[in-house]
Amino acid sequence: MKALLQGLTTVLGRIMIAAIFLTSAISGHLRDFDGVAASMGSRGIPQPQVQLAGAILFMIAGSVSLILGYKARIGAAMLFLFLVPVTYYFHDFWNLRGPDQQSQLVQFLKNLGLMGAMLFIMANGSGPMSLEKSGSKGASAKPKAKPAK
Repeated sequence: MKALLQGLTTVLGRIMIAAIFLTSAISGHLRDFDGVAASMGSRGIPQPQVQLAGAILFMIAGSVSLILGYKARIGAAMLFLFLVPVTYYFHDFWNLRGPDQQSQLVQFLKNLGLMGAMLFIMANGSGPMSLEKSGSKGASAKPKAKPAK
């Protein structure tokens, strides 16, 4: 029972972490591609359409990887790499004053927490009930013990 509960909570956690990226990619970035690209360009990001296409790819592939628990370390690394420039360019609270500064500080810290989650997954893998765990050569499978001589 304990293993089942641990597996289910791990799956739920992976889904909840991935939800923000997947929703943002599909409902936000894809639906308003031109508007998001224009916003990126106004912030000095070179080739915003190309960068945005890459960001969407990273968000979708990373999210699916986390949800399925397949190559989750790579998926988490993709999401981490996405978060670094986004956090710097779009949540620059240090350049603002008043309520805008407070709002962007909260967004900055939220992204910092998500980066921490990505580092955790990169270090520990996808956990139980993942596609990696179901295969005999999964990234987090325990090595077989050598027979005693």
